[in-house]
Amino acid sequence: MKTTRRLLAVLAGLVLLCGAALAQDKVVYHIDNAAAQATRGLRNIRNHLDVAPDTAIVVVTHAEGIDFLMEGARDAKNPDIDYGALVSALKARGVRFEVCEITLRNRNLKKDQFTMDAEFTPSGVVRVARLQAREGFVYIKP
Repeated sequence: MKTTRRLLAVLAGLVLLCGAALAQDKVVYHIDNAAAQATRGLRNIRNHLDVAPDTAIVVVTHAEGIDFLMEGARDAKNPDIDYGALVSALKARGVRFEVCEITLRNRNLKKDQFTMDAEFTPSGVVRVARLQAREGFVYIKP
């Protein structure tokens, strides 16, 4: 009886550990202010993949967070930083970059104003919530 309980406790612990490990393999980075978050976020993502290259990463942007995904965007504080090149390099490593279509409408922007590496989602906030709740993504806001 005691052995069975111990075995069940060990198995339950292993299941929890495996679940936690799997959850960490999927991460959503949430960016809503490119000026404050884009350079740091892209650097964090690069470092993340350097240490854990099998991680599935989705970057969801909305509001002013979409600005770094616009064609020709550069860091205002450090114009040597070309966001397009950084995004393309991360896209080549499997990172998905998504732009909120509500933000596009509110700011009168067109999809063709964005880098070819950007994808679009109907709502950035809904996308973040669904990735967390339905798909088990861990949330990071750089």
